[in-house]
Amino acid sequence: MENPIFIGLSRQVALRAQMDLIANNIANMSTPGYRAQNMVFTEYLSDPKGQKDPLSFVLDYGHFQDTSAGSMSYTNNPLDVGLEGPGFMGIQGMNEETAFTRAGAFQMTVNGELVTSRGNFVMDEGGNPITIPEDAREIRITEDGTIASEQGEIAKIMIREFDNLQNMEARGDGLYYTAEEGNEPVETRAIQGMIEGANVKPVLEVTRMIEVSRAYQSTQNMLRNEHERQRTMIQRLSSDQ
Repeated sequence: MENPIFIGLSRQVALRAQMDLIANNIANMSTPGYRAQNMVFTEYLSDPKGQKDPLSFVLDYGHFQDTSAGSMSYTNNPLDVGLEGPGFMGIQGMNEETAFTRAGAFQMTVNGELVTSRGNFVMDEGGNPITIPEDAREIRITEDGTIASEQGEIAKIMIREFDNLQNMEARGDGLYYTAEEGNEPVETRAIQGMIEGANVKPVLEVTRMIEVSRAYQSTQNMLRNEHERQRTMIQRLSSDQ
């Protein structure tokens, strides 16, 4: 008797998770290198005791990222790097684990280390933090990620391309983690003084938010009607006894 309510609740839980994901996309519209996330739903079958037919629930199975590139903007900062193509730059993430990012808003610490806006070290080809000499003045970054000054080559930014971008796990701060080592860049080039913006489409996200809100309200009305039906049935059965 409670099965329709359980099924409706499973849909509301999934819709709530989708709404949180959409809200996060909208909140990161101005975050450099951010890639919009989308929810993946699946059917979960349950075999209730005492019934022949299984119940079909809604399950928020996971999410996938929109892999399209965001728009580039010129910053006039020689340390900023935008990527044209599918590659990612290597960054030192949590627990010194290598992470990857498209957010190339870089800066230098007082010790000359090249870091992200969150303070994560930018890694070179060997997986070591990049340090720019104190007396370097004219910083140049070539299309293959090589950093040089008037004194010569300093380091080369780690740039990797991956076979399956959906295997990369987003953990916040514009960082992605993966078990894949990645491949040498073939289709990716670095552009100095540019930053890639988020690929979030505001109109699309607001439209999705409205659709999810309406679906949630529709399910709520269904649950309310089902509750009323059960209450009426119980009242009638009680009055017949």
